[in-house]
Amino acid sequence: MLGALVTHGVARVQPAKLVRGLAAAVERLGVTIYEDTCVTGLAPGRVTTARGTVRAPRILRATEGFTHGIPGQEREWLPLNSAMVVTEPLPAALWEEIGWTGAELFGDAAHAYCYAQRTREGRIAMGGRGVPYRFASRTDRNGQTQAATIAKLTEILYRMLPQVRGLRLDHAWCGVLGVPRDWCATVGLDPATGIGWAGGYVGLGVSTANLAGRTLADLVLGRDTDRTGLPWVNRHPRKWEPEPLRWLGVHGMYQLYALADRQEAAGGDPRTSPLARLANRLTGR
Repeated sequence: MLGALVTHGVARVQPAKLVRGLAAAVERLGVTIYEDTCVTGLAPGRVTTARGTVRAPRILRATEGFTHGIPGQEREWLPLNSAMVVTEPLPAALWEEIGWTGAELFGDAAHAYCYAQRTREGRIAMGGRGVPYRFASRTDRNGQTQAATIAKLTEILYRMLPQVRGLRLDHAWCGVLGVPRDWCATVGLDPATGIGWAGGYVGLGVSTANLAGRTLADLVLGRDTDRTGLPWVNRHPRKWEPEPLRWLGVHGMYQLYALADRQEAAGGDPRTSPLARLANRLTGR
């Protein structure tokens, strides 16, 4: 490593526990949550599902990386794939050898970056991009992760922490995150249609979704607050290009990022590679 930046005064959140806790909280307030309900259509005052039609004066679309599956929303947000691997539990002596004795999170500063944390059970969870985007916005099935992605993340883990080479991987999974054309999240409500939305978090949704939810509540209730005046409210980024331009652009971006990372690592130049700047211009990042 050439250097590092440490940030204090932060916390980590287990997203699955957060979701379950929020669900339990709203159910205690009398709200009914209907799961396993596929939305097949969205229109002012009406949501069509595989199990029936729901009517309401206000409809909030919070489907993030799966927004492309709603008819008419295919090019709204791009579903970018992200994957993780988790090791078997590490013995205490190995944690001491690494020097990772707390609950610190870490990631690298590469363009095609990775991130990791020590879990409560004493495992290492490592995440990054596998197959970044599937043609026509297709998504992985049930979190199944490709063998090539697992191998790539394992190589990154061993390169960053060579002490763990040879550890068994116990789990791997993947999912999608929503990416607007300008890579910036949005939240809003159209008073003419009564349809609101929030998302496009580009992988930073655990904390951002909380603020988005509070902002949506203000918009639905007609409250003029500091949140409703934020610049991400009622923004309308342009849509993503049709295929095959979408697939070519995203895969071209990550190929350029990989070349830029290798170039920067080999040359020792502190400046950003022109290849990375080209990738950002290509995809509007």
